[in-house]
Amino acid sequence: MKLSFEEIKRKLLLGENVNLECKEAESTIPKSVYESYSAFANTSGGDIVLGVKENKKETNPEKRFIIQGISNPTKQIEDFWNTLNGNKVNANILIDDDVYTVSADGVVLIIIHVPRASYNLKPVYIGENPYKGTFKRNNEGDYHATEHEVRAMIRDQNPNGNDSAILEHYNMDDIDITTLSSYRQMFKVTNPEHVWNSYDDKEFLRMLGGYAKDRMTGVEGLTVAGLLMFGKGLPIREKFDNILMDYRDESGLSGDMRWSDRLTYDGTWENNLFNFFTIVARKLTSDLKKPFRLENETRIDDTAVHKAVREGFVNLIIHSDYMMDAGVLKVIKKEDGFEFTNPGVLKLPKEEIYLGGNSKARNPKMQTMLRMVGFGDNAGSGFPAILKAWSNNGWVTPELVENTVLNQVCLSLTFEKAAIKNGDKKTAIKNGEKKTAKKSEVHIKNIIEFLSTVGEASTAEIAEKIGLKPSRTREILSTLDDVEAIGSNKDRKYILKSK
Repeated sequence: MKLSFEEIKRKLLLGENVNLECKEAESTIPKSVYESYSAFANTSGGDIVLGVKENKKETNPEKRFIIQGISNPTKQIEDFWNTLNGNKVNANILIDDDVYTVSADGVVLIIIHVPRASYNLKPVYIGENPYKGTFKRNNEGDYHATEHEVRAMIRDQNPNGNDSAILEHYNMDDIDITTLSSYRQMFKVTNPEHVWNSYDDKEFLRMLGGYAKDRMTGVEGLTVAGLLMFGKGLPIREKFDNILMDYRDESGLSGDMRWSDRLTYDGTWENNLFNFFTIVARKLTSDLKKPFRLENETRIDDTAVHKAVREGFVNLIIHSDYMMDAGVLKVIKKEDGFEFTNPGVLKLPKEEIYLGGNSKARNPKMQTMLRMVGFGDNAGSGFPAILKAWSNNGWVTPELVENTVLNQVCLSLTFEKAAIKNGDKKTAIKNGEKKTAKKSEVHIKNIIEFLSTVGEASTAEIAEKIGLKPSRTREILSTLDDVEAIGSNKDRKYILKSK
């Protein structure tokens, strides 16, 4: 969706951010445009507005950004395309409609919309050296990507994922037999007639993708998936000393307690991923409600919520980047829900993940290992299953937050009830949500004031202004009779209704 002149003016009141960059460019294309192009492509996309001067000493947004316009838009656009299609950058990810002009009262601006680059095209960089010419974006502007960030982008290009690489000199001696036996027992219960049940441990692992041989070189050994899922703690820490596993129960705390239960490496357990998953999954679901239900005269204790929580945990494991310079697989149980944080940014845009039907796990072998014993849905259906379970219980939509600076993703699942239609305060109080109702009143007031100032804004812009997560902001917006949504889901904005 193209921006209008008025929309740009309203955005400037919010200032530059991770998705908006302004440049003066009165008569020529600034060289820094290509840095912003690289940064937006490698982060989450954004718009470059040419024809706006910034006074960095001015703190008032209305005075900080001065719309000056472009004197020769046709020539600048032609120069931009010629440069982009030359050897200035390694990839042109734009289409014709991504570069356009808007005008008002004789003032012309050039807009360059840069989409988020597909994972198989990153890094998008300037010049010939990705380690020198790759940029990323934060709220402060463009910055040089670190070597580790560039390596992560290059790793993610691999269509086979990151966990099938053979680890030379790591063999069956590095497998924790107790862990593997536990997995095999679970596999046998789930797949009683499967031929793999008759194989020895090495062949069984080979079939799962946990052990492999390079036919070209003759090198064989455990794969990344095999060692991390079933390995002994010591060889895992030797090979992956950059990765930590951490579970904390932060529910039911009193006084100055920071957690009531914790699982991290302490020498009492073999810290492989399968152990971490099975131990922690039980802790996460132990307090969830289990309504009485019989199936074929057998009580079924599993619910859609149980499965959704485990699915969130599975996603953490299969989407983690275990090759990063540092990272923590963090699982937190809170009074009002759960948080799953994994190292590595999203490979797909959030919109595609919420929609489902497509999956690009960094660790497809691990995904198979977990799916074969009943954990994790078919490719692309897991996240929609989480959304459905939470929606059916009337809870706030699960929030997937990507931090492209820390290079991590956090999934928040909360038991907070979704906002009540028409702001029914009496019902909220009746449900024991008096505090929530009062907080919502403050947020509603701030939303109305903000929209009165800027005219229209997206969920993300409103959320940033009032200090809430986009999911919670979206829930509140849906209750407001004085606010209406315009545009499609992807480009939806909110405005005040005409009196």
